[in-house]
Amino acid sequence: MDSRPGGGDIIGDSERLLKATRATKVAVGVLSIWRHAAAEMAAGHTRLHRDHDGRLLLGLGVSDPAAAHAVGRPYRPLADMGAYLDLLEQAPDPVPADLRLMAALGPKMVQLAGQRTAGVHPFMIPPEQSAATRDLLGAGPLLAPYQAVVLETDPDTARTAARGFLGMFLGMDHYARNMLRQGFTEDDLTGGGSDRLIDSVVAWGDTDAINKRIRAHHQAGADHVCLHVVGASSPVPRAEWRELAHLIP
Repeated sequence: MDSRPGGGDIIGDSERLLKATRATKVAVGVLSIWRHAAAEMAAGHTRLHRDHDGRLLLGLGVSDPAAAHAVGRPYRPLADMGAYLDLLEQAPDPVPADLRLMAALGPKMVQLAGQRTAGVHPFMIPPEQSAATRDLLGAGPLLAPYQAVVLETDPDTARTAARGFLGMFLGMDHYARNMLRQGFTEDDLTGGGSDRLIDSVVAWGDTDAINKRIRAHHQAGADHVCLHVVGASSPVPRAEWRELAHLIP
């Protein structure tokens, strides 16, 4: 898989995962609307939805100004996402609203997601922000926050691993603005993230600590919590997945 945010062979990677499983649902989290033509995504999603028992959910992200400028477009996130959703609906093989979701962070984008998709898959938010997002969405739409996980009990080691992954994102304007909107300061964004910021958005420690964070998201209104193991010695952290598997309800 391509490690660039929103890039890579979205349909091909999804198909490989679907073929490797019999009942597992696969959610794309998430494709950049600037890197993938809506008609191609719609056609690929329709084929995989048909061939694999409706197990694919298409996640969409509007990225940041740099992504839009790279393809010669101005950056108007709400209008851009709305136009992409229009294209998905107007494609020869349309993607219905209940089979797509958005990586929404700002209030207006969250509201758009609640109106036109199955819900939201927000990145780098603490349980308190899950609660605020649920308030904006209301009772119906899906809320599936991303949760970075470091299975390490030593604070310095765990935070270093977290910074190694999150530092790049804190340098991106839209993520930085979201952190400031949550009450963090410019100082919290420097050096890969302050201890306060890291501890807020990354769950680290043993499985009991990870489970406590998962429960906190659910208590705040999340329907599903998407765990991502960071700082592991292997790019495919099977050992950590096995350790976390018993936390799945």
